[in-house]
Amino acid sequence: MTDTKTEKYFGQALKRKEDPRFITGTGNYTDDIVIPGALHAAMVRSPYAHAKIGGINKESVTGLPGVVHVLTGQDVKDAGLGSIPVGWLLPDLKTPAHPAIALDEANHVGDIVAVVIAETRAQAEDAAAALEVDYDALPAVSTASAALKEGAPLVHDDIPGNVAFNFEIGDEAATNEAFKAAPRKVSVKLKNHRLIANPIEPRSSLAQFTPASGEYLLYTTSQNPHIHRLILAAFVMSIPEHKLRVISPDVGGGFGTKIFQYQEEVIVLLATRLLGRPVKWTARRSEAFVSDAQGRDHETEAELALSNEGKILGFRVNTLANLGAYQTLFAPAVPTYLYATLLNGVYKIPAIHAKVTGVMTNTVPVDAYRGAGRPEATYLVERIVDIAAHELNMDPAELRRQNFIQEDEFPYQTPVALVYDSGNYEPALDKAMTMMNYPALREEQARMKGSNKILGVGLISFLEACGLAPSALVGQLGAQAGQWESSLVRVHPTGKVELFTGSHSHGQGHETAFPQIAADELQIPIEDIDLIHGDTGRMPYGWGTYGSRSAAVGGSALKVALQKITTKMKKIAAHLLEASVDDVEHEGGVFRIKGAPEKSKTFFDISLMAHLAHNYPEDLEPGLEATAFYDPKNFVYPFGTHIAVVEIDTDTGHVKLRNYGCIDDCGPLINPLIAEGQVHGGITQGMGQALLEDAAYDEDGNLLAGTYMEYAMPRADDVPTFQLGHTVTPSPHNPLGVKGIGEAGTIASTAAVANAVMDALWHECGIAHLDMPYTAEKVWKAVRDARSNQPQAADD
Repeated sequence: MTDTKTEKYFGQALKRKEDPRFITGTGNYTDDIVIPGALHAAMVRSPYAHAKIGGINKESVTGLPGVVHVLTGQDVKDAGLGSIPVGWLLPDLKTPAHPAIALDEANHVGDIVAVVIAETRAQAEDAAAALEVDYDALPAVSTASAALKEGAPLVHDDIPGNVAFNFEIGDEAATNEAFKAAPRKVSVKLKNHRLIANPIEPRSSLAQFTPASGEYLLYTTSQNPHIHRLILAAFVMSIPEHKLRVISPDVGGGFGTKIFQYQEEVIVLLATRLLGRPVKWTARRSEAFVSDAQGRDHETEAELALSNEGKILGFRVNTLANLGAYQTLFAPAVPTYLYATLLNGVYKIPAIHAKVTGVMTNTVPVDAYRGAGRPEATYLVERIVDIAAHELNMDPAELRRQNFIQEDEFPYQTPVALVYDSGNYEPALDKAMTMMNYPALREEQARMKGSNKILGVGLISFLEACGLAPSALVGQLGAQAGQWESSLVRVHPTGKVELFTGSHSHGQGHETAFPQIAADELQIPIEDIDLIHGDTGRMPYGWGTYGSRSAAVGGSALKVALQKITTKMKKIAAHLLEASVDDVEHEGGVFRIKGAPEKSKTFFDISLMAHLAHNYPEDLEPGLEATAFYDPKNFVYPFGTHIAVVEIDTDTGHVKLRNYGCIDDCGPLINPLIAEGQVHGGITQGMGQALLEDAAYDEDGNLLAGTYMEYAMPRADDVPTFQLGHTVTPSPHNPLGVKGIGEAGTIASTAAVANAVMDALWHECGIAHLDMPYTAEKVWKAVRDARSNQPQAADD
């Protein structure tokens, strides 16, 4: 029998229910799943960034041990499979075909040109290495600026000039007028370099086809299994959607890179249909470096117009966004609607105009990576605001403070389309400065000036847009998907409860946080509630997890479904207690008559009667189950202030992140422990971009950081103990009042750490800007060159 409860779960720092299986190695990941008789696929990937495929000699491997079949682009064409589609369309968008296996031309290092299927993984990989492929290398281009030069090689013949789209937002005329009238102007030219996500679990897919029913089963590492099912069934495989079941079990991290439809998922589905046996593929880490969608990669020129007192008057931005060789699911949205619309930041900027050019190159495709457009916008805005503060000889905190949107100005319409729901930026700034003892840091910085150890203080105030919605709006902007979310609540006769959500957890703690919401609404112990997700065969249609939308959209759908359950239970209780529904109250898991507490029914009593229906309201259906589909009216806009403190050894150029503190506002916290964990991980990822990580390519399109020997990931000894705090400003757009927190750390920390490094170099040497990452060699050279150019003091 279900016990009653009185304490609130919402807001409690409960340990994650899912952690024991992850910590003890008993999680169930795609590569752990074994279907008897399964074959193994190995991808043959182009070693060239751009090459004609002259011929593939299948006979070169057909006699090797275990080899069952070789697939080529011609087989994909003969099977009638469609191109992998783009999920967000812009006006006049030019989209290249993206076949599951390249047919005539490979367009980046790692592009799949053939697939070997064998009895074991080792046999498949050995044969793939031995397959003879005739390549005719072509000229390649790897950066957006190089791709736009006159005479640059074309990545695709049907995309002239390598330009996929031109996007503009804001009022150009008003912005130009603001600049004409402004007495002060600052500018910056910067690069937001490319990153590789590197989730701990590589991508994996396992497919099985049942000829008798024509049904497919696909296990895959996905953040949104329903989206994968829709794309695969309707656009690529041309099969009825209900004939494909997609299961995304435990997923070891995603960071955006597991949102997208990939070639390998198509390949295993085709292979299982052709061969009549299950087929599995799991990436090696070296494959992930050249096949997982990568992030960022912007080249930007920006100008800020100000008054002499530091009032921001206008902002002008021109960005080249490197899209890579193909456009994947959200690729056109990331540098446009998720970047350019956030260029207002937390400030009152009367006029903004931004241009974004989407450019094709012979590199791995670029799409959403944790933050997806918002880190790029935050980095740009907060970098140029810091440059303005330095050039105006103002404290960076005070320049920000005098330009903040004020609390009584919300909802706030920006010049770049968005309407901010709620905010109160100054308390977050004040709290962060107090927590970090900001005045003392500035005093210490002054004392250290001129020594071989210098201090930098990077302060940023930011906001993000998440909880992607509403569906009607994003549809008008080009989204080929809805942005609502679903939830199903099923109460069993014994009073135990199952929650089904269209959101998907890959590290966010849904199995703990969602039951916390449910336990409070149903007023039963959290131990009686389980969450199910990730299986298109068990749950209602949903759009998955990305853009920090799980709590704001998925959690809200759950809240609405739960309210339907409690409303029905009150009707059943009123019937059993022979009372009016208005006289029934629900408290502590018990339904009782107001003023007559001795007359009551427990949660178990109602659950059982809902299924027995022996003594039941005539106008009520038996059973206790409710589904809700929640479509918000707007995004939600979390915000905060982050402060990074770095110490630079000018003799070596080494940058040490000495301290880091932040005040985030994501509305009410469902579980503070989970929220803090998300922020910890996010800060570390953002710091990794600022100081360590760089997915560099040479001019011929070869990835120069294809292993962990060259791609420097953050380690435990790279980060200090973080100081965290919160303010709480609820969102008016969802029943929980919550905003997102999963990406905040990454969105903020890159800019904060970058500003800290540049703050140190500005105060020491007058260096206004360096591009990330701030490696020891780069910093050492900059300090050396700046000091050598400084005039020497005359002798007394």
